[in-house]
Amino acid sequence: MKIINKYQDMRRVIGFEILSMWFNLGQHKIKFIPEMVGPMLEMTLIPETKLREHTIPIFFDMMQCEFATRGNFNQVENEIITQLDHLVEGGRGDDQYKELFYRIISDHCQKHRYLRQRGLYFVDLVNRLLERLLDYRTIMNDENRENRMSCTVNLLNFYKEINRQEMYIRYLYKLCDLHLECDNYTEAAYTLLLHATLLKWTDEPLITTHDKYPEAQTHRQLKEMLYYDIIEYFDKGKMWEEGIRLCKELASQYENETFDFLNLSLILQKQAMFYDNIMKTMRPDPEYFRVGYFGQGYPSFLRNKVFIYRGKEYERLGDFTSRLLSQFPHAQPINKVTAPGPEILESPSQHLQIFKVDPILEERREFRGKPVADQILNFYKVNEVQKFTFSRPIRKGDRDSDNEFANMFLERTNYVTAYKLPGILRWFEVTSTNTFEVSPLENACEIMENSNREMRHLIEQQRADPTLTVNTLSLRLNGIIDAAVMGGTANYEKAFFTEEYMASHPEDHARIERLKDLIACQIPLLEAGLKVHAQKAPDSLRKLQEKMDSLFVEMKTRVESEYGKKPPMDETTRTRPMSLVWITRNKPVDRPVSTISTSSTSSDGPIRDRPSTPETGLGPPQLPPKDGKSVRHSSQQQGKSSPVKNWVNKTKEAAAVDGPVVELNQTLKAARPMRPVSQPRISLTKQNGLPGPATPPPKVNRDANRSASPAASVSSTSSSSSDVPPPLPEKKAYADYGNIAEDEDEQRLPAPLRVSSLPKSKSKPVPPLPIKEPGGDPSQTPPLPKKPSRHPSGQQQQ
Repeated sequence: MKIINKYQDMRRVIGFEILSMWFNLGQHKIKFIPEMVGPMLEMTLIPETKLREHTIPIFFDMMQCEFATRGNFNQVENEIITQLDHLVEGGRGDDQYKELFYRIISDHCQKHRYLRQRGLYFVDLVNRLLERLLDYRTIMNDENRENRMSCTVNLLNFYKEINRQEMYIRYLYKLCDLHLECDNYTEAAYTLLLHATLLKWTDEPLITTHDKYPEAQTHRQLKEMLYYDIIEYFDKGKMWEEGIRLCKELASQYENETFDFLNLSLILQKQAMFYDNIMKTMRPDPEYFRVGYFGQGYPSFLRNKVFIYRGKEYERLGDFTSRLLSQFPHAQPINKVTAPGPEILESPSQHLQIFKVDPILEERREFRGKPVADQILNFYKVNEVQKFTFSRPIRKGDRDSDNEFANMFLERTNYVTAYKLPGILRWFEVTSTNTFEVSPLENACEIMENSNREMRHLIEQQRADPTLTVNTLSLRLNGIIDAAVMGGTANYEKAFFTEEYMASHPEDHARIERLKDLIACQIPLLEAGLKVHAQKAPDSLRKLQEKMDSLFVEMKTRVESEYGKKPPMDETTRTRPMSLVWITRNKPVDRPVSTISTSSTSSDGPIRDRPSTPETGLGPPQLPPKDGKSVRHSSQQQGKSSPVKNWVNKTKEAAAVDGPVVELNQTLKAARPMRPVSQPRISLTKQNGLPGPATPPPKVNRDANRSASPAASVSSTSSSSSDVPPPLPEKKAYADYGNIAEDEDEQRLPAPLRVSSLPKSKSKPVPPLPIKEPGGDPSQTPPLPKKPSRHPSGQQQQ
C-alpha cells in the first residue's frame, strides 16, 4: 500500500501512456496491425476497471484503421480470437471483462456508418467465445470429466462455426484424450473421424505436422494413420459396422489408387473378422435416459437444459442415477416425470430429473422388403438413433375396476437430439419435443401389433435355431392363451366392441375393424407357436402343452366365428437362405458339370471314354486344330501336360475362333503291344498282398501311358522304342536286396502292382551289425547274410 500511495497504480499510468502513444501514430498505425493486437489484449485483461475502460477502445480503432486500408478487419478479428483462446485458458479475463468489451465496442460500432453491421456481429462473436472459454477454464481442473467434455465440445463447435480449423482440431484431440481416459472408445473414434473427414486421399503436403503423428507428411499418410486408430477404437467399442465402412474405404484406396496389395490383404482380413464378430459375438443393448438439469445452481452449459444420455454396458436406470448424483452431490432428484414448474427453474439450487426413454428405429432403405438377421437389425435399434419416445399412462373419467383399458390414455412425448447417438459425446441436448395423447383404442391396436410381431419373431427364431430353448416361447404362449391376470383380448371386446361405444365413437370405426383383424391374425401365430412348442418342449412341459392345446381349441373356435379365419402362418421362415458356397460344401446339388470339374474322374469312368455332346457338356474342351489336323488328348495326359487354368484359357481362345466344327476321330495306339488275351494276368489278393486269381487285362498299357510323354502320345504311332524293359541294376549292397521280387511270378507283374512298390504298413527291420569274435581278423569283411527263401505256403522257413 505504501508503494501505491507513493507512486499510485503504475499499471494504470503506463496503460494511459500506451493509449496516448497509439493515437499519436496517425497513419502509421496500420504497420503495427496485427502484431500489436496480442500485447494490447494482454494489457486490457489486467483486472483494473479504469484501465480496461480506457484501453478497450483501442481495438475499435484498430478495426477502423484496417477497414479504411484493406476494406475489412479480418486480421484484427482473427488475432483477437487466437490470443483470447491462449490468454483466457492461461488464467486471464473474467465476466467483468466480457461485459465491458461487449458494451464498449458495441457502442462504438452503433455510431459508425460502415462498421455497424459487421462490427456488431464481431462483438457478439467475441462475447460467445469468452463465455465458452470462461466455462472451460472453470471446469478444466474439475474431477467431473463429463463437464470438461461438454465445455470442450462447445468450444470445438464454436470454432467449426467460424471456420477456424486449427483451433477446431486442437480441441478435437483434447476431447479424444478425455474419452480415452474414460474408456469411451466409440466416442473417441467418432472424435478422430471428424479430423479424418477434413483430409483428402491425395499426396498434398500438410501445412503443419501433428504432434501425435509426426511421420505423416501428406494428407494421405495422416488420413491412413487416423483410420487405423479409428478402426481400433471402433473394434474396442464393438462398433464393427462403423469399422467395416472404414475398412472398405481403405481397401478401395489400396486396390485402386496405391496398389498396395499387402495392406489390402490385411485390411480385408480385419473386415472379415468384423463380419464374423457381428454374427457371433453378443453385444449388450445400451439403455437411453432423459436427464433434465433444472435450477440456477448449474453451470450455464447445463442450466435448465434437457439431454438424452447413452448408458454404458449393462447400466440400468438405478446405476445411472447413482452415478449422476455422485457427480452432483448437491442436486435434489425429482421423482416425477412431469415438467417442472417455474419455482424449480428459478430456484438457486440444483434439481435432477432422470427417467428411461426408448429409441425409435429409423427405417433403413437397404433393409426394406428384405429378410435381415437379428444380429444385424438389433444394432440399428439402439445405434445411429436421434429420436426417442416416452409414454406416460393417464386416466380420464371414472375408473372402471372391471376393465382398466376403457379409459387408459397415453401421454406420449417424442424427443429429437442435436446429433445421432452414439457420437462424439455419450449425450446430446434435446432440440425439439413433441407431446400428444394416444387414445385407448389406438393403444390397444399398438399393443396387439407389438404382440403379434414379437410372437412371429419368436417362432422364426425357434424354427431357425433348433438349439434354442422354448422357455420364452412357453411364457409368451401361456400368457396369451391363458390370460388369467390381465384378461387378454376379452378386455378389448368389452371396452370397444359394444354397441354403446360404437354409437358414441363413430370416428373409430376403422380402428375397431383394425383391432378385430389383429385379433384374428393372432390365431395362426398361436397355432404355429404351439406346433413348434410341441416339437421342442421337454417332458416337464407336456402338461402345460396339453393345457394350452385344450384352451386354444376353444379360443380358436370363438375368434374365427366372430372375426373370421386367417390363413396359416408360412412354414418357411423369413430368414435369408444359406449361400451357395455353404450348400455345395454340405449338400449335393444337381447342376451341370463345369468345364473345370470335368477334368476329374467320376464313377462312370474317364471323361475320354464318354462322348462330349452339347446337351451334356461333358468331356474336355475342344482345342483349336493344329496344322489342319484334329488332336485329342487323354484325360491323364491332359492333366499332366497343361494345368487347369491353361485349359480354361485355351477354351476361351477356342470359343473365340470362328470356323467349322472339327470331329476328333484320330485313333491312339499304345507304344507297346498289349498283353494277349490268352496270357493270364496275375493280381494281388487283399489279405496278404500275394499273387492271386487272374483278372482281365486292361485295354491300355498303364506303364506305357504313365512313362510316355504327352508329345509322344499324340505323335505318330510308329515308335522306334524297344518293347523290352531295361535290365535291373546289379545289386551291390545289402539294402538293394529289398527291391528283389519274392518269386519269379512277381517279376512279370507291372511295376505299379509289385509287392515291393506297394505301400507297407511296417518297414523291414534294420539288420543287426556283425559281432566281432575275439581273435578275429578286423581286416576281413563279414560275409553277406543269405537271402531268406519263402515257402510255397507263404511262410518263411526257419
